Amino acid sequence: MKQYLDHFFLKARKENYPARSIYKLKELDKKFRLFHRGMKVLDLGAAPGSWSLCAAEKVGAEGLVLACDLESTDTVFPSQVRFFVEDVFARSPEFEAVLASIAPFDMVISDMAPRTTGAKFTDQARSLELCLEALGLAEQYLMRGGGLVVKVFMGPDVQNLLRPMRERFATVKSFKPQSSRSESKETFFVGLGFQGAKPA
Repeated sequence: MKQYLDHFFLKARKENYPARSIYKLKELDKKFRLFHRGMKVLDLGAAPGSWSLCAAEKVGAEGLVLACDLESTDTVFPSQVRFFVEDVFARSPEFEAVLASIAPFDMVISDMAPRTTGAKFTDQARSLELCLEALGLAEQYLMRGGGLVVKVFMGPDVQNLLRPMRERFATVKSFKPQSSRSESKETFFVGLGFQGAKPA
């Protein structure tokens, strides 16, 4: 299989990370200085757990990473990570209570991706929906000055995400890490300096 010849896949296996995606977040952090010790991070689409492990390393034992995904994971997390099996579109009262008890978060990160159908425009539309839901959670639970990172499959409707992000964050940048596969349509949007939810 192609993935077994992939440099970052092999690197992740050698360094005992559950997925190669950790290097995307490491690149994002290196470029945008996303994390610092003691931060509270909300990690969406967290399974199998590489982003949560990366964030946990950065925020340290005095920080907290609240992670969720539709799928469970066997990854063993450090004590500052709390993992929930949760649907972001249908959040349980228990999870909402946990969110409210921890908020505000310093950073919301989302590596969520739809189950791909092979139909390019369908996959892009579903990816956009996930990003907009992540933005909605950021509006609700992110502290002023905080940040948001979302993965999106690039398509013709991407302005429907960029426009509201630019209204809510002081700075919005796009970035495609070197560790993203060259054939992938994914790009990451980074919003920094959260200015609060846009009034209705």
